[in-house]
Amino acid sequence: MTDATGVVNLKDPNYMPPIGQAVPLGLQHVLAMFASNVTPAIIVAGAAGFGFGSDQGALGFPDMRYMIQMSMLFAGIATLFQTIGMGPVGARLPIVQGTSFAFLPVMIPAVAGAGTAGMAGLMTGIVVGGVFHFLLGTVIGKIRFALPPLVTGLIVLMIGLSLVAVGIQYAAGGVPLMGKPEFGTLSMWIPALVVIIVTLAIKFWFKGFMSIAAVLLGLIAGYVIAYFMGQVSFGSISKAAVFELPNPFKWGFELNWAIIIGMCLMAFISAIETVGDVSGITKGGAGREATNEEITGATFADGLGTAIAGIFGGLPNTSFSQNVGLISMTGMMSRHVVTIGALFLIAAGFIPKVGAVINTVPINVLGGGVIIMFGMVAAAGLNMLSDVKWNKRNMVIFATALSVGLGLKMVPEALQHTGETMQILLTSGLLPAAVIAIVLNLAIPEEE
Repeated sequence: MTDATGVVNLKDPNYMPPIGQAVPLGLQHVLAMFASNVTPAIIVAGAAGFGFGSDQGALGFPDMRYMIQMSMLFAGIATLFQTIGMGPVGARLPIVQGTSFAFLPVMIPAVAGAGTAGMAGLMTGIVVGGVFHFLLGTVIGKIRFALPPLVTGLIVLMIGLSLVAVGIQYAAGGVPLMGKPEFGTLSMWIPALVVIIVTLAIKFWFKGFMSIAAVLLGLIAGYVIAYFMGQVSFGSISKAAVFELPNPFKWGFELNWAIIIGMCLMAFISAIETVGDVSGITKGGAGREATNEEITGATFADGLGTAIAGIFGGLPNTSFSQNVGLISMTGMMSRHVVTIGALFLIAAGFIPKVGAVINTVPINVLGGGVIIMFGMVAAAGLNMLSDVKWNKRNMVIFATALSVGLGLKMVPEALQHTGETMQILLTSGLLPAAVIAIVLNLAIPEEE
């Protein structure tokens, strides 16, 4: 779009740049989020027992490959909900959707060691959680008073702290090697360290697109090193189909109330994250506050995208914060650019060989990337907490919530005499910390 003088207005979400610029800009959005988007599927598959190091390796990890495929497909579809919109659904802003790290502290214990048998309950929980998330769109604007930086910052910090151990496990060789002599050997750590070093070097000594895609480029560097160390196998690529349609309820349907409750509670936290991302996009890209319609529409799109993804074996979707920073850096607010990126994701989601190529990335290489990713999640929480006035009241609330949440995460055996549902909900650490922080913040009066 142009203004009255004919000048291009890059802050207008409806502006469509020339196709020669729009396509690479759309691809840039995909590359900025690609590694983070497929990583949760790999982690959940590994926790369930059909990922790297499992018996499915001889078959080319078909179930994990399918989850990766759905991660790409429904990230693209959910992004279209945001950029194009349908009635009240969608912010009609350049919001990129993707599979969320925030749900991992609940999903990992929910499927731990259960194999594919644990997937029916997980996917059913994702569908119900998505519907609940959608309904939150009707009230999200009315409950923001209960979510000051003290609460939201603590929640984001706990997400990062709950996941840092996963990064170290992966870098040392992954769960399949734990307890074996190969776990933590130098040959495992070298590719992971290359990922970390290259990522940091590119992030701070380069600018523009390379800086934005630093994690992806670091993973490529670690992948090359792992290849020359004999850790990369291409056998699964030939076993993957060229084209495949998504399969509804691939693993069945099962009501597991622990997972359903956990997903609904995490949907609330994800909705909070989306409010922040929408505000970040409008402030960074257009210099204005987000409207209530944009925040409500974005929350509706989050929930709808998650529910549909769960039906077909995908993981929960949410807005991706790294793309918020990309918009602030480029100053390009065009939602049509992000739509082009979404179409690339959808195309890749129909091609299983793309997922098979991703499956060739060794687990220790991925570990180097997620060490940084999860650490950045924790750092983002600390950044949010910098806005808190650290008086005695707020320090006590923070200390109590953090201590209980992190303590239960570190010592899950402390809840061995509770029911299975309570164990899944509480040993994530994240949910008890969030509940304690919200309740105490509402109950304890502010200091004068």
